[in-house]
Amino acid sequence: MNIAFVNSTRKWGGVKTWILDFAERLSSYGHDVRVYGRQQAFVDQARRRVGHGEAASFGFDLNPATIAWFRRRFTEHRTDVVIINIGKDLATAGAAARLLNIPVVQQIGLPGDIPHRLKTRLLHAWIAPKFLCSCQYIADGFLTSLPYLRADDVHVVLTAKRVATGPLSASTPRRLVATQQLNPDKGHETLLRALASLDLPFELDVAGTGSHEAYLKELAASLGIADRIRWHGFTTRVPELLERADVFLLASLSEGLPNTLQEALAQGLLPVARDVGGVREVYTPELEPWLLPYAAGPAEFAAMLRKALTLPDKDLVEMKHAARRACATHCELDSKARELEAWLSGLITCSA
Repeated sequence: MNIAFVNSTRKWGGVKTWILDFAERLSSYGHDVRVYGRQQAFVDQARRRVGHGEAASFGFDLNPATIAWFRRRFTEHRTDVVIINIGKDLATAGAAARLLNIPVVQQIGLPGDIPHRLKTRLLHAWIAPKFLCSCQYIADGFLTSLPYLRADDVHVVLTAKRVATGPLSASTPRRLVATQQLNPDKGHETLLRALASLDLPFELDVAGTGSHEAYLKELAASLGIADRIRWHGFTTRVPELLERADVFLLASLSEGLPNTLQEALAQGLLPVARDVGGVREVYTPELEPWLLPYAAGPAEFAAMLRKALTLPDKDLVEMKHAARRACATHCELDSKARELEAWLSGLITCSA
């Protein structure tokens, strides 16, 4: 298959990581995979990991110049299927694919990602995309938010990671890590207040940037825990941070199925997380005791973190192995990439 991935967003997020992970695997299976994007860091990573990454200028919706540009690219590379992300992608690359009768797949990151607007409904009616969701929670919510869609047009393939195979150990003091964007809905304030209430040693790595970054740093200082936190900002060293950590923290109030969670499970980190979005879909019974209710606040997180930080080394290592087993069971990359491959192949066959 000749597959094109298109992403017009300006900042890094889980969707871009998903694209690179699945595009890399599909390319390794012998498919011709092309990646088009606006953010230079994303384009550069695509070139390195997939073998192709090309910067695109999107302009306004239904921009004739952008549509013509994508139409030339899709024609030159004999593209069989186009996988897009947000509305601007639909109104540019999606429109170009429709003019060439190429199947379009729109990836949905959250149930409310696409507002119920007349313009969007008309574009969907014309382009007739299929929709790809990263968990059942997103699929159910998406169908509710856009009631004009048919359930048969919405497909679920869980986001996924390759399970690490290296040895696992427990650090002293325990190393914690949070890798979500530093925005209010990601719950970092809850984590900082919970950690500040504990009289236990720990080290915390925080990767990511966002609108709350300055506030969170000031809060950590005021709570007296700034010396135990390393702020890494935007970094490509997340795998390294995960490899040396023991416990993954997720206090988000809004998620689909977090790519960051799969990364942590695959590496073998004990996940202390809020029951948000599709998180429960990748937890096994072994891990469910570490899943906090959606309404959990600093006190509930503090109690769970105290339990995690005081686990004996042997028990912590066993929970880290349980995390890897959960990833292997629910979200192993090769298995999910093959699942996506089969679905895309069926779409192409039906459109021929």
